[in-house]
Amino acid sequence: MDIHAFIWDLGGVLVRTEDYSSRQKLADRFGLSRGELEELVFNSESGKKAQLGQISALQHWKFITRPFQLTPRELNEFQENFWGGDRLDETLVDTIRSLRTQYRTALLSNAFSDLRDMISQQWMIDDAFDEIVISSEVGAMKPAARIYKLTLEQLNVRPEHAVFIDDFPQNIRAARDLNLETIHFKSPEQILGALERLLQNKRP
Repeated sequence: MDIHAFIWDLGGVLVRTEDYSSRQKLADRFGLSRGELEELVFNSESGKKAQLGQISALQHWKFITRPFQLTPRELNEFQENFWGGDRLDETLVDTIRSLRTQYRTALLSNAFSDLRDMISQQWMIDDAFDEIVISSEVGAMKPAARIYKLTLEQLNVRPEHAVFIDDFPQNIRAARDLNLETIHFKSPEQILGALERLLQNKRP
């Protein structure tokens, strides 16, 4: 395989929830299980609309918390507690920065409209990527083929010359169907080992 580009997922790969305590406390406060809370944020009708850019991130948070009658301050605290256990994997980001010296790199994320600001202002990792493709900005979500094709077009690479890394099996399957090489994320150590094996005797 002649590798030209690496395409990375964000949530669950580069940013992972490593401490669930604040999210669990939030769920307990509103009489939900943690799974129900996560379903509400990510997979509710509002969550999907927000990830497709049909409503803003703020509209989504207001909609799902409307039954709880939160003040603006409480709404901010709700979001902070939901994301409070998330951690950026600096080692993987540094790995991407090193890959970028020889390969094209992209971030491909199903996310709300506020993600780009978080990437550039909170985590400050936009320098690791040639392209950043966010579902809410392009109106398509993984595993839809359109968002993979758009990412490849922006990178100017053919699918057989790209490697895609993600933690969801359905997203991996969709990428394989388009002829991308894939790595199913399970742990940072597994990814680093897979990259090392993949890059042995490969040329950009």
